[in-house]
Amino acid sequence: MARFSPRKERRDSLIVIVGPTASGKSDLGVQLARKFGGEVVSADSRQVYRGLDIGSGKITKKEMMGIPHHLLDVASPRRRFSAAQYQKLAFRAIRDIQRRGKLPILVGGTPFYVYSVVDGFVFPEVEPNPKLRGTLARLSNQELLEKLEELDPERANTLQQSSGQDKNKRRLIRALEIVAATGKPVPKFNKVNPLFDTLMIGVKRSPEELKKRIRKRLLYRIDHGMLNEVKNLHQSGLSWRRLEELGLEYRFVAQYLQKKISKQEMVDSIQRESEDFVRRQMLWFKRDPRIYWIESEKEAEKLVQKFL
Repeated sequence: MARFSPRKERRDSLIVIVGPTASGKSDLGVQLARKFGGEVVSADSRQVYRGLDIGSGKITKKEMMGIPHHLLDVASPRRRFSAAQYQKLAFRAIRDIQRRGKLPILVGGTPFYVYSVVDGFVFPEVEPNPKLRGTLARLSNQELLEKLEELDPERANTLQQSSGQDKNKRRLIRALEIVAATGKPVPKFNKVNPLFDTLMIGVKRSPEELKKRIRKRLLYRIDHGMLNEVKNLHQSGLSWRRLEELGLEYRFVAQYLQKKISKQEMVDSIQRESEDFVRRQMLWFKRDPRIYWIESEKEAEKLVQKFL
């Protein structure tokens, strides 16, 4: 069990809610915000994009229950949005919430986004190299991995463990880009002294329950317009390739709409990939001793009350 750090003034406080997809993080964030005078900062790598609503599980206005939410719809899906960009906006939003005397509550299941804020990662300052990226993009994931294993075996191993199929290629290319620019292995993400006095809460669900929740949520999304959402995104100018890059639901719905797979294959693939994503999320979160794992809203409220 984690231990609370020595108290600081409330204006430095940050509540973080993490956990696997479909565990109920968003609902808990809203309830804690209502009880303790907070505002929510999203930490989701797809909900930053405008128009990715149903497929990404973006919280609705009704579900927000009047609680302000930050870092939703801040980027165009036509362009990639980096963790470094996210961190900059997240720091700005959190400080703004604190200055207004409110409690910032960081909620999300994208571990890299969460830890970029909690641990204050310092990102390598290497500019994108479009020509190199174009060359590398023609290679397969396996070919990229073999190149990286030669140049930076430690980073290659890290990416194998933490990245899913849908994001691995982009991260492999970025790693090779950094090595090419610096002539050195990719530096470990440096941590500065944490900027906030943080309480981390994890939402705990059994694997069986998560599978059921993922399935129920998936079928609900299909029935409530997810396929039309992807179709409309494509008609508005988003390429099929870009939609597939966005991963999970968008990847397989795009393939279904192109008639590459059947509807049942689409459903089964999204379910399988979502379960794999849960496993990768938990690889990050389970190794963090700072997280208090809870099974009810009451437990979370007691933790926050004690923390504040």
